[in-house]
Amino acid sequence: MAIDLEFNRNEDQFKQLIGQLQHKSKKVKSGGGQKKIDEQHQKGKWTARERIEYLIDEQTDFLEVGLFAGEGMYTEYGGCPSGGVVIGLGYIKGKLTVIVANDATVKAGAWFPITAKKNLRAQEIAMENKLPIVYLVDSAGVFLPMQDEIFPDKEHFGRQFRNNAKMSAMGIIQIAAIMGSCVAGGAYLPIMSDEAMIVDKTGSIFLAGSYLVKAAIGEEVDNEKLGGATTHCEISGVTDNKFPDDKSCLDYIRSLFEKFGDSQTAGFSRTTPQMPKDKQEEILGLLPVDRVKPYDTLKIIRRLVDGSDFQEYKALYGKTIICGTARINGWAVGIVANQRSVVKNKKGEMQMGGVIYSDSADKAARFIMNCNQRKIPLVFLQDVSGFMVGSKAEHGGIIKDGAKMVNAMANSTVPKFTFIIGNSYGAGNYAMCGKAYDPRLIFAWPTAQIAVMSGGSAAKTLLQIRVSSLKAQGKTITKEEEESLLKEITDRYNEQLSPYYAASRLWVDGIIDPLETRKIISMGIEAANHSPLEKFNVGVIQT
Repeated sequence: MAIDLEFNRNEDQFKQLIGQLQHKSKKVKSGGGQKKIDEQHQKGKWTARERIEYLIDEQTDFLEVGLFAGEGMYTEYGGCPSGGVVIGLGYIKGKLTVIVANDATVKAGAWFPITAKKNLRAQEIAMENKLPIVYLVDSAGVFLPMQDEIFPDKEHFGRQFRNNAKMSAMGIIQIAAIMGSCVAGGAYLPIMSDEAMIVDKTGSIFLAGSYLVKAAIGEEVDNEKLGGATTHCEISGVTDNKFPDDKSCLDYIRSLFEKFGDSQTAGFSRTTPQMPKDKQEEILGLLPVDRVKPYDTLKIIRRLVDGSDFQEYKALYGKTIICGTARINGWAVGIVANQRSVVKNKKGEMQMGGVIYSDSADKAARFIMNCNQRKIPLVFLQDVSGFMVGSKAEHGGIIKDGAKMVNAMANSTVPKFTFIIGNSYGAGNYAMCGKAYDPRLIFAWPTAQIAVMSGGSAAKTLLQIRVSSLKAQGKTITKEEEESLLKEITDRYNEQLSPYYAASRLWVDGIIDPLETRKIISMGIEAANHSPLEKFNVGVIQT
């Protein structure tokens, strides 16, 4: 009975988190709000999301990346919902494609720093997986009040044009549609694509608009004559075809995709998909929202894999990391997951769940190497507090064994997919394929927390530093003042632990309902299968 009550409590708390996620998602997807949407329609234009919905095949999924980019940022400028651009993976005439659509309801589609980062993420996905990419351009260009944070650096605005050129050399198909403004440096993006369409009367493209032309050289000319569809399709030849409206332009793009040839594949194994035998919905009751409570990760895995069939590797060794093979939606996968229940090692000693010990790091490194040799994509399920610390761990060579795991994971050439289902602290984030280690996709469940250490540990450490500093200045602090200071530090740190804080900065590609995990893994491997693998070379590993 106690177990049932705990399950129900977990489920209720998890459903509240999912309800919050759905509410936030709906708000962000409205972009600049209904008034701005109505203005788009009055101009004869569709919104970014309406364009994507029409472009992709009916009754197929659109896997959005970066929905919460910019969340809570740029408040002094009124915010920038979803970074002012919609990106993701969708099917066009059966072909999996990266789609980038500027949201003109958000500051006329202007580029904020997070917009550039999000566009580069879309190009990264296309380059890693050798997927076609479609740009639906409708942007006023760089957001000038923040030009110093978007213009000159390596990962700023100009990097996307470098990527245009690199993708062209790689043979990656790039199609662009100019469906609104396309100004200044942004004009290079569609014209560096393989084919560029433009919508008559609403689309325009030029290096400088009419006001700047007047100021620079004294010429008076309107924007349509300067860079409209007629000018660029009939006079300059800059664009390839013009269309009377959004619909006909998108229809043309679909007709192009219908004629594309097939690409090479990496040859990942796939069989007929099966649903898990154990109900996926039970994940909500099995995973505690309270991040310190233990649970059996194997029960979560069996509710994600086909037929609930999981073949565990070295089940009796290195028990704080679970490794094994399974299928997800038919695709063969290798799973590396942190075990959150308390376990016994080979000596009968108790080991804390969620902590990486020397034996578990060694096991994970060997398993990752095996998956690379066998061309099996890797899935990481993170709920990790970090590596074990203390004299016993150090004497046992935890640094060496941890480095061995990081080395194998970093040099892995099979595609990696990461899901942060709970804690993601310190070096544990790195070893379990955090964002710095190039997962093809990385998503968080609403229960995720990402930071150098837990909120409680960090707050106490920061408090000790602050109190010591005050004492060094000859100041005293009362118990009440110390408690108030601890609360202030804890509240600030906990805000940064939130998965929404991570998603707003694109440390993760999004926050999802756990029931979406199988779909994302399947679409991710399908995308990765378009890109033949490089030879695996693990480099130098100490044994």
